[in-house]
Amino acid sequence: MLDHLIKGATLVDGTGAPPRTADVGIRGGRIALVEAPGTVTEAAASSEDASGLVLAPGFVDPHTHYDAQLFWDPYATPSMNHGVTTVAGGNCGFTLAPLHPDRPEDADYTRRMMSKVEGMSLKALEEGVSWGWSSFGDYLGALEGRIAVNAGFMVGHCALRRHVMGPDAVGGQPTPEQLDAMLALLHDAMDAGAWGLSTTQSSTHSDGDGRPVASRHALPAELLALSAAVGQHEGTQLEAIVAGCLDQFADDEIDLLVEMSAAAGRPLNWNVLTIDAAVPERVPRQLVPSERARKAGGRIVALTMPILTPMNMSLGTFCALNLIPGWGDILALPVPERIDRLRDAGVRAEMLRRADSKEAGIFRRLANFGRYVIGDTYSPENEGLSGRVVGDIAAERGLDPFHCLVEICANDRLRTVLWPMPTDNDPATWALRRETWEHEDVLLGGSDAGAHLDRMCGAPYTTRFLGDCLRGRRLVPLERAVKMLTDDPARLFGLRERGRIEEGFHADLVLFDPERIEAGPATLVHDLPGDSPRLDSKAIGIVSVRVNGVETLRDDRVTGAVPGTVLRSGRDTRTVSTK
Repeated sequence: MLDHLIKGATLVDGTGAPPRTADVGIRGGRIALVEAPGTVTEAAASSEDASGLVLAPGFVDPHTHYDAQLFWDPYATPSMNHGVTTVAGGNCGFTLAPLHPDRPEDADYTRRMMSKVEGMSLKALEEGVSWGWSSFGDYLGALEGRIAVNAGFMVGHCALRRHVMGPDAVGGQPTPEQLDAMLALLHDAMDAGAWGLSTTQSSTHSDGDGRPVASRHALPAELLALSAAVGQHEGTQLEAIVAGCLDQFADDEIDLLVEMSAAAGRPLNWNVLTIDAAVPERVPRQLVPSERARKAGGRIVALTMPILTPMNMSLGTFCALNLIPGWGDILALPVPERIDRLRDAGVRAEMLRRADSKEAGIFRRLANFGRYVIGDTYSPENEGLSGRVVGDIAAERGLDPFHCLVEICANDRLRTVLWPMPTDNDPATWALRRETWEHEDVLLGGSDAGAHLDRMCGAPYTTRFLGDCLRGRRLVPLERAVKMLTDDPARLFGLRERGRIEEGFHADLVLFDPERIEAGPATLVHDLPGDSPRLDSKAIGIVSVRVNGVETLRDDRVTGAVPGTVLRSGRDTRTVSTK
């Protein structure tokens, strides 16, 4: 007997094949049959009529930071609401394990680092996570049996360094014995199911003390030794962030990424390729590592988002504005002193000069303050400004846009929510995106879901992209869009029997209304441990989500079931060729 039968759905199976009508039967967590409508004779414990609805494989998000959130939110919201059934975590060199059993202060250091660099609420990390593990295997075991989505994790380079070197991980170099210990720790993590190694060399990544995170101090020899260790395990990967990921790679960064992938004989992915027709040289330069890696026996894959991700900023909290050269020191001052400095015309002029300099790189676009929209406000002086464009307000007041924005924010003691209007929303850029998506080493994804919780909301990229493909720009047909969200990332990670609707595959499924599929606007909610805030977005048109055959969501309401699997390398992933 079938556990469940979905009848008459428009099947988009993840392979890129044209949609067709079919009945799909589920048994024991897997797809038992895919048949023409009305031809199934086997009895089913339950069934539903899916006429007019699209049935697709569950979406696979290749870049998340749900490492902590899954402990207080096993449903990985809002990703699961938007059809995501599998998430890849442990990215950018940051993981919650391993932790040294004899140094409890390491957990505090990790919490503060994650709060600073990944924008996670410190209160939520303290109150919502048990922190009762030591090894990476212990961490995976703490999640097993209690999550609603499938989740796989890289092991973070920063955690490996901290475990072996202690405080010397920041600023120091390992002795030969310490490097051996780091390699042994990495092997243990992959034996336990880690998907491989993630690392960061990005200049934007600092710890809770404001110092460069541990992996930024690693020299190429260390990174190559760790990469070679990854290649000794089945079903493993590399993920790396360097400074050039924000704009354009330097020559030595290209060399490093290529050598890492070649040393491992494994794919390496990086996040995130930004596409802007106003900077036509960026995409070709960012794909040079992919071209060189293939010649060297490796493979480098660029992740890119198919939507414009809403970004919530302020002058009162750490955000991307802090990363503009010369801005971080000012925006880190106590609020009263910060306001005084920002109101100084000379200080503002110097800040704008630095923001418009070559060293600002991709962050230059953040300094076009006339294009900002005012979000939530908190003072009588700012009443009626929400939703208005700063440039219009500045013209009315006879101020330059940055001065105007500072005065608005000062009225709210810097709590004003700011929404930068995107500069890459023109037809030429969307045409360039469609062209870039066709490259064999470009993959959709990079949501950062689980991180930067009060500043951005990338999780809804799946539903928003599908809605755009069906009723908006229609850049790619539905069957291609679904493949890009399912089978393509599943193949990159070597996921066994996932990413397609095929007999024998795991029954990770999403059922949606093609006339309505979309994502609602990002709104600030306070539902984290400690009443901490995050941005959320409602899914529109998602009828049902199933993970391993069990329904986890119906009409945007979680069912309470937790059928997700901690996906372990080798057992749940196979080695992906770099050829």
